[in-house]
Amino acid sequence: MSQPIKVALAGAGAFGIKHIEGIRNIEGVEVVSLIGRELEKTKDIAQKYGIGHVTTDLNESLAIKEVDAVILCTPTQMHAAQTKACLLAGKHVEVEIPMCDVFKEGQELVELQKKTGLVAMCGHTRRFNPSHQWVNKRLRSGELHIQQMDVQTYFFRRTNMNAAGQPRSWTDHLLWHHAAHTIDLFTYQSGSPVVKAHAVQGPIHPVLGIAMDMSIQLQAANGAICTLSLSFNNDGPLGTIFRYIGDTGTYIASYDDLYNGKQEKIDVSQVAVSMNGIELQDREFFAAIREGREPNSSVAQVLPCYQVMHELELQLNS
Repeated sequence: MSQPIKVALAGAGAFGIKHIEGIRNIEGVEVVSLIGRELEKTKDIAQKYGIGHVTTDLNESLAIKEVDAVILCTPTQMHAAQTKACLLAGKHVEVEIPMCDVFKEGQELVELQKKTGLVAMCGHTRRFNPSHQWVNKRLRSGELHIQQMDVQTYFFRRTNMNAAGQPRSWTDHLLWHHAAHTIDLFTYQSGSPVVKAHAVQGPIHPVLGIAMDMSIQLQAANGAICTLSLSFNNDGPLGTIFRYIGDTGTYIASYDDLYNGKQEKIDVSQVAVSMNGIELQDREFFAAIREGREPNSSVAQVLPCYQVMHELELQLNS
């Protein structure tokens, strides 16, 4: 594909804007349609970023012939159905994490992608953060082998607010969103499938209807283990800290930053063309479209993560 890739972006919230800003740095890609829940707010964002078409209906954007690809930054509960709609409309699609919150729907998406031959990718951003890429290169070269990953994912979310501190219309989930990042990254970095998984959770929030605290233990077939603690009750530093404990070193990753076990910062600025994980994720999506290949973090590649979450959900509900 030598012509510019024209994109429809669904979801004009905090993460949608992150994608728009990342795409502005990618040559030969243009967002031509913006889909949002509230028309006037969506129009304001579209005007700010020079996006010509605005709608509240994804199907309206899918009907635009020149749209080549769609990025979905919509509520979790809509992801599977909207990804399916994009593929059936003949559009390449990148869906933000998670691609589904029901494992069977994820399986169906993988089968549909195979039938259409289109690029279908899920936004497992940790695969693309320069910090995790730096570690990955050492793992793939054999310089480092993971013994354990210790991960803390902590937020303060006792009301339904998004990453920008604005109210939102849907409920986030510790397992089917935040744990998905770590479960997939553990499998990806260790290069080995999860063979053991166990989870416990705290009380269910009376209004949000979800567990606000959770603990997960994983073991890969090669013996590596992962301990993951998650909370929406944390009144302190927010975000996720990944500690890689390896046979030749310890590394601590926080989004795009990386430190060794002595808290000395590691320069990861030359790992990729950008320090922005979302932008790098989008670059992979568009490169896969142009090159006619499977992207890193394709729906097929991340499906094992969703099987693990399905098994954990069954444990938690038993």
